[in-house]
Amino acid sequence: MQSQEIIHIAGGPAYSEFRKEKLLGKLQTINKLIKDIHSEYIHIAWCEKKITENDKTTLEKILHYGPQSQILKFKDNAIITMPRPGTISPWASRATDIANHCGLYDIKRIERAVAVYVELKNKSLLSDDEKKTLSVLLHDRMTEVSIFDINEAQSLFSHLPPKAIEYANILQGGKQVLNDFNKNLGLALSEDEIDYLFNYFTSIKRNPTDAELMMFAQANSEHCRHKIFNADWIVDGKTQSKSLFSMIKNTHQLHPGNTIVAYSDNSSIVEGAEVNRFYPNQNGVYSDHKELTHFIMKVETHNHPTAISPFSGAATGAGGEIRDEGATGRGSKPKAGLTGFSVSNLRIPEFIQPWEKDIYGSPTRISSALQIMIDGPIGGASYNNEFGRPNIAGYFRTLEIKHDDEVKGFHKPIMLAGGIGSINHIHTKKYPIPPGALLIQLGGPAMLIGLGGGAASSMGTGFNAENLDFDSVQRGNPELQRRAQEVIDRCWQLGSQNPILSIHDVGAGGLSNAFPELVNDGGIGATFQLRAINNEEPSMSPRELWCNEAQERYVLAINAEALDLFKSLCERERCPFAIVGIAKKDKQLIVEDSLLKKDVVHMDLSILLGKPPKMIRHVKRKERTLKSVNIENIDIKDAVYRVLRYPAVANKMFLIHIGDRSVTGLIARDQLVGPWQVPVADVAVTLSSFDSILGEAFAIGEKTPIAMIDARASVRMALGEAITNLSAASIQHLEDIKLSANWMASAGHEGEDAALFDAVEEIGMHLCPDLGISIPVGKDSMSMKTTWLDQEKEKTVVSPVSLIVSAFAPVFDARKTLTPALNRNLKDSGLIYIDLGLGKNRLGASSFNLVFNEVGDIPPTLDDAKTLKVFFQLIQTLKNENMIEAYHDRSDGGLFTTLTEMAFAGRCGLNIDLTECGSDIKAILFNEELGAVIQVKKENISSVLTKCNVAINQNAFLIGSINSDQTIHIKHKNKTVFEDTRSNLQSAWTETSFKMQSIRDNPKCALEEFSIISDDLDPGLNPKFDFEIPQSFAIKKTKPKIAILREQGVNGHVEMASAFSTAGFEAHDVHMSDIIDGRKFLKDFSALVACGGFSYGDVLGAGEGWAKSILFNSKTRDAFEAFFLRPDTIALGICNGCQMMSNLKEIIPGSDLWPHFVKNKSEQFEARFVSVEILKSNSIFFNGMHGAVLPIAVAHGEGFTEYQTQNQMNDVLNHQLATLRYVDNYHKGTSTYPMNPNGSPNGITGFTSANGRFSIMMPHPERVYRAVQNSWHPEAWDGLAPWYKMFANAYQFFN
Repeated sequence: MQSQEIIHIAGGPAYSEFRKEKLLGKLQTINKLIKDIHSEYIHIAWCEKKITENDKTTLEKILHYGPQSQILKFKDNAIITMPRPGTISPWASRATDIANHCGLYDIKRIERAVAVYVELKNKSLLSDDEKKTLSVLLHDRMTEVSIFDINEAQSLFSHLPPKAIEYANILQGGKQVLNDFNKNLGLALSEDEIDYLFNYFTSIKRNPTDAELMMFAQANSEHCRHKIFNADWIVDGKTQSKSLFSMIKNTHQLHPGNTIVAYSDNSSIVEGAEVNRFYPNQNGVYSDHKELTHFIMKVETHNHPTAISPFSGAATGAGGEIRDEGATGRGSKPKAGLTGFSVSNLRIPEFIQPWEKDIYGSPTRISSALQIMIDGPIGGASYNNEFGRPNIAGYFRTLEIKHDDEVKGFHKPIMLAGGIGSINHIHTKKYPIPPGALLIQLGGPAMLIGLGGGAASSMGTGFNAENLDFDSVQRGNPELQRRAQEVIDRCWQLGSQNPILSIHDVGAGGLSNAFPELVNDGGIGATFQLRAINNEEPSMSPRELWCNEAQERYVLAINAEALDLFKSLCERERCPFAIVGIAKKDKQLIVEDSLLKKDVVHMDLSILLGKPPKMIRHVKRKERTLKSVNIENIDIKDAVYRVLRYPAVANKMFLIHIGDRSVTGLIARDQLVGPWQVPVADVAVTLSSFDSILGEAFAIGEKTPIAMIDARASVRMALGEAITNLSAASIQHLEDIKLSANWMASAGHEGEDAALFDAVEEIGMHLCPDLGISIPVGKDSMSMKTTWLDQEKEKTVVSPVSLIVSAFAPVFDARKTLTPALNRNLKDSGLIYIDLGLGKNRLGASSFNLVFNEVGDIPPTLDDAKTLKVFFQLIQTLKNENMIEAYHDRSDGGLFTTLTEMAFAGRCGLNIDLTECGSDIKAILFNEELGAVIQVKKENISSVLTKCNVAINQNAFLIGSINSDQTIHIKHKNKTVFEDTRSNLQSAWTETSFKMQSIRDNPKCALEEFSIISDDLDPGLNPKFDFEIPQSFAIKKTKPKIAILREQGVNGHVEMASAFSTAGFEAHDVHMSDIIDGRKFLKDFSALVACGGFSYGDVLGAGEGWAKSILFNSKTRDAFEAFFLRPDTIALGICNGCQMMSNLKEIIPGSDLWPHFVKNKSEQFEARFVSVEILKSNSIFFNGMHGAVLPIAVAHGEGFTEYQTQNQMNDVLNHQLATLRYVDNYHKGTSTYPMNPNGSPNGITGFTSANGRFSIMMPHPERVYRAVQNSWHPEAWDGLAPWYKMFANAYQFFN
């Protein structure tokens, strides 16, 4: 052991009561003798030398966090779960940072394990074999191990000597040696590629290293080189003139307008507008910078890793896509994201649906659809949350059905991760790299994870050895990626002085792919020093060190003279970096190992990234066996309830409330709409700046089931759906829309390649050209087939050809975005149905068919692109004329779902008559042709209907109106064909989400939210206030200086600075490192605000690590204590800053009654838009606001207020130290979820000090100080919103 001392410190319980009960039930199914289980965290600290008793006491205080707990008495039958040896958990790196910042410099690493103690009924001890059986349920086999003796945990810190280079001895053993390496390392090399490598290395008379082979495999994998999309195609014996990629490029060649970058960078760049970008100048003062700012679009998939480890796979999928955006051009800013999932049938226990009853099975090496949808969305959301990127759009599809003599489904899931970013026009192109430039790795260390992920992702699930699948799993550390992004931000914010010449993200293939791409694109070669790479696992072989896919890394080039500047930026943000290489004129790639004194890589770049043999695809179309569906005997009510529970149709709240949708303060439209916050938005809209109504819109289209019948129709419908969704936003021209096309296929399976070819041809050569739209970015994943042996029988699940379309466009007025929320106050308004299917009502592959385990034979399609063009322009015109009150497109679930979702969002009933729409009422209700329903005021009905019918050739119909009796009533030919209550239907629509939440989160909270649906009298959000919103006032020349305080991991500082700056403050960017290193001093500021985010990833309790780094560092403690003792200062803590300041009670006068903040009652991160009442207090921030009830953004995981005693809470109320409380829609204080998203007693969520100058609160007023930032607001609100008064009050304190 290299360590001098290892210390074990016990923590609090690892499981809450309800999680413990769930786990106990699972363990008891394995061993019926189990009576109970007990749990605790165990912290394992590795110290370089024996630490003093004082330091040990400090360490124990640092590691005392979380909710109050009792000392554990039972500690037998221990099963201890810890990270896999050879890896460092993100938790460890952040906890270690905190200890070091508290002055404990001899602590090299702190890891955390979870100990579960199993109590048996007969009080006996478990054997090791019995523990092993139970341990399967206690650890993630991808990232963790179980041990039975805590002393075995020292293996976490054991470092073996570095492993040697391996050589493929082809000079003696011939080509078979390469074949063996290919199989044993899972390289997925084709025969042509093996020949190519064999010929090259025999020609230069040397044996390749294992690192060279893996590097080549990664760089030339299907994942990285898109060989199928670049192949030559012969379809049904006929040679095709274009590759798939050529057909996609055709769209850009025909319509390049507004596209700045296509196909040549990590993301596409689209022309934006000149806006005021708000960020700190070089002195750290926030201000507007007028810049021509383009927007970035990128959508990725991360399917294979999500199949084998859903949380990590989805998390690193989100993280990798964020890096793609940040590494575009010479550095840019990720802004907002989208996420999507396709999986096989969920089969929720005790909620198995009629279409899920056939059990085909699945291989053990991949996760079930249910597990993927429990863990995967949390992984993706948590990464976005921690990084600070709002996720505001998505899709969810389940499919598993016998069709055409095989099983179609998504055993290998689709995990979609995408988004938009912003980039200065002067940074859109990467610079050539001159010889002598420094080649830098920015971000996290190398770790033995994700090895071979690019090659593994290129293989069908089941074609790779199971242990290699595990090796290709990655893990994410979003807080570290945030630090790296802050460095990139500081660079591009220097404008023309940006030191970054070129930058790439590190993804598939690790540094072995990223550095060669960087230098090749820069027009040079390079020599790299392997041992210069930041490395947390010294025993790695050179191959492992060069090729691992450890996350949160970028590679970039800077000139040598820019090193001091770049180093200072990294040190301020506490972001690791390393100079790994030097650019050379000759195009050789050399990787030297100073430790082993050998070259790990020495080859010409043209060999690595040149032109290995081109693939030729000989494919044939398959004659499909299709059958029509007899729907005559299907009961409409049965169909309605099945369709509403079908996951593609059903409420997706369980996927949405876990993701922060308001961070950045630049969100104008998220998924939740209307006063009842129902998740049915068609489109996501962001704002271009804090002072503008310009923005960007994006939406998703997906119609995979149709591909089981007709691949061409499925892609036409997917693109059509994306555009009918996007139509809700204010977009000038259809041609302004740009698409990302993400293609999935089971390549190599009979008929699937030809179907893919037809689908790409349809989009690239026909539909996009006809619409005038281009596809400047996309991704393909060609290995969507799952094969396994089930008791000697081979089974296969084939994913249909899948196109996920993400459509992006600039928005000229974000305020005008339409939503599906009906305005129930417009009693006489009409509902107009616009049928783009032109009366054909085709049911093939509809949700209606699928819920009866049928597919059908005739699918909907977009018959004529002109119809869609006319529709888009029609909606834009009507919107600009203020003729539309509500809008919803028709999609999954058909017209019935469109109408009921609008009723759910407007909390009203409907009177519908569909007599004019055709003869077959089931086909009318459930077909999924393109179309929309709009709500129109009575006085506008006639003119709007006429315009619609002129445009859409008499295919618009006035079909009904709203009613106040909360009943959905549908007639056809003078006969009532369906009638039911809104609450019954909305409950059915929500039940799938409710069941998923009940499994994943606190079931009591899930039930509380589900129960609210049945309250017909619920008035929804209804703000109440009697103060004037200060729209503008004289800001004096001398602005009070406010420190916008952030720690590593804080992500809400820019919108906070904007709110205070708008109110008249001089806002300064102040990092905790500025105070510690003496660059900035709190004595120079009159005000301080601690911002929201995830300081240190919240590893030692939310905000607690940040507070302890202040309290246990004498320099920072003295500075903060002096600030709070001054009579002329004010301070505010929001969310993470609130949690942090609540832990500084000992140095904040008059705050001793403040509570401690712990995990939400739901035990989930909660992003909500709910109401708070402003209570009477002497807080300077809420002066003149007492009694107001206002909606506000909430986004936190640990907001439950924990008091030492009941008396403490009573004293808070009696002394009027409480400033805010959550209220329900009746304006009553509430503990009911989700109106009270964290479950705090009495709903109290804001506090003030006795003197009124220091306030803390969990909700986010800085994200909703403009009307347009609110997820919903009364029509009368415009410009600044009521929460702006809080910031104006702070300004008035100094004036």
